[in-house]
Amino acid sequence: MDRSGNAVVAVVGLGYVGIPTAMSLVAAGHRVIGFDVAVERLTNIADANIDLPPADLARLRTDLDSGLLELTLDANQIREADTVIVCVPTPVDESQAPDLTALHSACTTVVAQARGGQSIILTSTTYVGCTRELLVDPLTDRGFAVGQDVFVAFSPERIDPGVTGHSPTATPRVVGGVTPSCTHHAADTLAATAAELHEVSSPEVAEMAKLLENTFRAVNIAFANEFAEVAESMGLPITEIIDAAATKPYGFMKFTPGPGVGGHCIPCDPHYLLWQLRRTRGSAPITEAAMTGIVQRPSAIVSKIRARLADAGRPLAGSRVHIVGVAYKPGVADVRESPALEIIADLTRAGAMVTYSDAYVPAITIDGQRVPTSSSEAAESADLILVHTVHPGETDWWTSDHDTDRPQVLDMTFRSEARLIPDMH
Repeated sequence: MDRSGNAVVAVVGLGYVGIPTAMSLVAAGHRVIGFDVAVERLTNIADANIDLPPADLARLRTDLDSGLLELTLDANQIREADTVIVCVPTPVDESQAPDLTALHSACTTVVAQARGGQSIILTSTTYVGCTRELLVDPLTDRGFAVGQDVFVAFSPERIDPGVTGHSPTATPRVVGGVTPSCTHHAADTLAATAAELHEVSSPEVAEMAKLLENTFRAVNIAFANEFAEVAESMGLPITEIIDAAATKPYGFMKFTPGPGVGGHCIPCDPHYLLWQLRRTRGSAPITEAAMTGIVQRPSAIVSKIRARLADAGRPLAGSRVHIVGVAYKPGVADVRESPALEIIADLTRAGAMVTYSDAYVPAITIDGQRVPTSSSEAAESADLILVHTVHPGETDWWTSDHDTDRPQVLDMTFRSEARLIPDMH
């Protein structure tokens, strides 16, 4: 406890999940120690130079100035905390196998710094049983009785960057402790940071619930993309079809197609389940098919571009292609796993001359090369414009009819059926 009697909470990992988590804890009255191993990340946070909405950046500055949020590289400070929350990324590698490097390192650090009376909450999406393997067993080996000396729980993050209505405090949260007392201790810390808490019987149930959430989304996004291709092959407008189906008040949930899936959730999390099943010779064929579709989606977009240009009598090599938006979703500067990166890389390797414009992303790295954003005027000389991500407040400047030689537009945001029809002039 700090001198005011409020709990001290250490947040381990200050990325896209850790920072909103830390800020929600400060808002709940806690003093927060923010620990990260990346000096550059800590510097950017201290300067409020990170990807957050303006209102949240102002809150971040206030939290830092007040001293309620302290940034550190010193792992020893974790020992001062009453509760430790692990929020490190859990990506996959190039072969879609889990990359547990950051998670192993964070959990090892937390276990080494653990003291009696602490609560430790893992929030990073991971495989079933991870909480026991990386926290409970090592703590037991250190001589702690989990549920008596220390308290361990899994409570998966639910962070939706760029969507104000989905802030942590407006979103329910699942929590599953190793013992009932572990759940109780975790709930004490998290209660004020979520709309409500849903307690489950074990960390494994909470771990599996998180995998179900994001696998559900992955399967339905892959299905929406597939249905869009089927509708297009029949000459039917997919957006109108989806809107019609969505009028049914039961038994249907609206998912829309797009250029692919980005971020560190949908493209990654289901692979943790598939990886674990392969280790036990299990299978999940529907999930496997969905993830194959998601992996193949960027190359399918490149094939569409190639076909559009071929219909206009142009080879892909030497053609000028402009990408509108490269962030993985509207309203953020996040390009992690963005389909645009793979699309641009594939187009460039095929000999196309690729430019992009994105008000949120000043530069990207493709095959080790830094590529800066271009002005929207670069699109006027393009042979084809791919609309990948449209940020809030942006107008459809790419649809303006300058002359009969205007570029073709392939709008993979599916906001207007007119753009699904090749522009042949």
